[in-house]
Amino acid sequence: MSSAATFPPSPKRLSRLPTLIDRFAGRLENRLLRVAPWQVMQVPTDEPIVSFSFDDVPASALEVGASILEADGVRGTFYISGGLQGRIEPGRTLIDQTGCRELAARGHEIGCHSHAHRDLRHVDGDALVADLARNARYLDAIDPKPGRRNFAYPYNSGSFGKRAILANTFRSCRAGGEGINRGPTDPTFLRAVEIRQPQQHVLGLARWIDALVADPGWLIFFTHDISPRPTPHGCTAPGFRLLVGYALARGCRVLTVDAALDRMGLREQAK
Repeated sequence: MSSAATFPPSPKRLSRLPTLIDRFAGRLENRLLRVAPWQVMQVPTDEPIVSFSFDDVPASALEVGASILEADGVRGTFYISGGLQGRIEPGRTLIDQTGCRELAARGHEIGCHSHAHRDLRHVDGDALVADLARNARYLDAIDPKPGRRNFAYPYNSGSFGKRAILANTFRSCRAGGEGINRGPTDPTFLRAVEIRQPQQHVLGLARWIDALVADPGWLIFFTHDISPRPTPHGCTAPGFRLLVGYALARGCRVLTVDAALDRMGLREQAK
């Protein structure tokens, strides 16, 4: 028998336990959503399509990210949370209505990221309907759009119980998942690859473009801020410029999420 002494967990570790359990539960729910699709659309595999998207959206995504895309003649999808407008946070400031209008005027797609930016697993159905309606009013005042917008999950966290609401409200819903969309795909839980720190990780993301060219489908990138000293969920301008330029150099068609769905014909079959 070991004579090593055992000690109870520290109060600090115990205080983190509910957060860790919730994080694990979220990952498990996301995995189950992948194996039990709500809808199925066919993503064509005859050409490589890339979309660049931004969440929240920090001012640097407008000032730097949008400009990098425009310099190469392409546009991106910006998922906006009205409740975050103008907020100042460590390392970033979120855009306001003026910034959103500028993005739309420059030809970028404005998508929905909910209004309150809460994990949907912790929002009941009626509250979510009200929240999405509030964000719709905010976005429509900036960029009136006929038809349904596209959506990105806050924290990339899906919810079994909210899928019907989202499917009826949005054309597509983007999560994370670190993967390429090919063939039969659930448009309510699209895969995407995050452009985040450290810088070495960003430089390694070119491998996803190589994989897409070798086996075509739809690759969606997402990030947040773009600055010389990015937050953990952002990147530098040279890193972002490298990915955009590499996708185009490899012959990928770079489109907004909405334009990609148009090009694919949105061949959607409800389950």
